[in-house]
Amino acid sequence: MKIVFMGTPDFAVDSLDSIYKSNHDLCCVVTIPDKKAGRGQKMKESAVKKYCISNRIKILQPVAFNDKVFINNLKSFKADLFVVVAFKILPKIIWEIPCKGTINIHASLLPQLRGAAPINWAIINGLRKTGLTSFYINEDIDTGDIIMKKELEISKHDNFGSLYTKLKKLSAGFIIDTIESIENGLKPVIQTKIKSELLKAPKIDKENTRIRWDIDGSKINNLIKGLSPYPGAWSTMKSNEIRVKILDSLFIPKQGLKGVNGSVLSVDKNCMVKVKDGYINIFKIKVEGKKEQSGLDFLNGIQRKKLQFF
Repeated sequence: MKIVFMGTPDFAVDSLDSIYKSNHDLCCVVTIPDKKAGRGQKMKESAVKKYCISNRIKILQPVAFNDKVFINNLKSFKADLFVVVAFKILPKIIWEIPCKGTINIHASLLPQLRGAAPINWAIINGLRKTGLTSFYINEDIDTGDIIMKKELEISKHDNFGSLYTKLKKLSAGFIIDTIESIENGLKPVIQTKIKSELLKAPKIDKENTRIRWDIDGSKINNLIKGLSPYPGAWSTMKSNEIRVKILDSLFIPKQGLKGVNGSVLSVDKNCMVKVKDGYINIFKIKVEGKKEQSGLDFLNGIQRKKLQFF
């Protein structure tokens, strides 16, 4: 098959590498334009572009998808298939070009967790399994006909970082299996025929990453794990309004506790935060403007002063 690949971040590199090393014809790779980043505002290349440069793969970096030169370049490859992994939303004028369609790899078991952050929300929602789904792109987001799925168990020890790595590695073989199934004429499944209560995976933002100390401790702990190591579930110290990010924790159920939810306590030399149904034991925390530290070091640093998160 003649393939054009589209992707940007590190998550897409394993899939790209797998296609590049296969017997398929990788015509070209499309990625975002270089952009300024960091304190020095130096130009930064995407992870996908870096891979392409090291392997001498042809790259296109369109500023706009409706650019006629870009569209004509894509058409000139006469590709059978466009493969999209972690890229921008494509207009119809692009995804309808290849004769066998344009497919996307999504990091959830669709139709569950449609949206921008499925790996985070799988853990935040306390799911015990997730996976990858390949599907044909259409006019709506993550709603196209499903080609294949691959399940993956979520360990109780997983956080966003570890689950991201597992799914990234899984994608390498999954994308080849998907391409071969298309070659063999596998009939896709229409998503609207899958009846279930759907969870969403909206973009991670300032509001949905803030910890609410008045909810169940298990949900707080899932939020912390689902946002670790990046961007981090956050709260604010009531005494000085300095923000903290909690990066690793454990929920300890305990009934009948007195006190204010969000209160920081020393319990058996552990940094604990009281919640309505127990404690959140903090193992790693980062105070704004400071380096990451253990919960115990944080506790020692506040010198046993009364402290509350809110």
